[in-house]
Amino acid sequence: MRHAKTTKKLGRTVAHKKAMLSNMATSLFRHHAVITTTPKARVLRSVTERLITLGKRGDLHARRMAARQVKDRGVLRKLFDEIAPQFATRPGGYTRIIKIGQRKGDGAALAKLELLIPKAAPTSDDSRSKSMGKAAKNRKSGDATAGKSAKAKSKTKAKAAAEES
Repeated sequence: MRHAKTTKKLGRTVAHKKAMLSNMATSLFRHHAVITTTPKARVLRSVTERLITLGKRGDLHARRMAARQVKDRGVLRKLFDEIAPQFATRPGGYTRIIKIGQRKGDGAALAKLELLIPKAAPTSDDSRSKSMGKAAKNRKSGDATAGKSAKAKSKTKAKAAAEES
């Protein structure tokens, strides 16, 4: 009996399932998304979320625990140095499963598992300047000739220079 065995078998031996999930987790961290069947995506989600939590801990023991699953040293370094710090303030839910239909050959339900990499929050000045037009940006910066053509700007500058001298 399978007492206290919470993960699905996925129709494989334990060794095959561990190897498959290890490879899929490595691919997910390398490419930030992976397309697979829905049951595999659900099992892979729990594996990758544990690995990201280890990455957030960041100590040597956590790195060695994660190295059991992620065999590629470059991907492991990426997990600990780039991916996990982006989720530092997030308490969980690092991945998203999007159902994308059926596979042509056998009709298996496919899903895309992707990391929810947070977007960098723009500073308050940047966010305002993105929504403003060019003329408004120039007015904000103090350019009195904002919104005028190039000829009009050169005439205005010439007038200002003549007045000063």
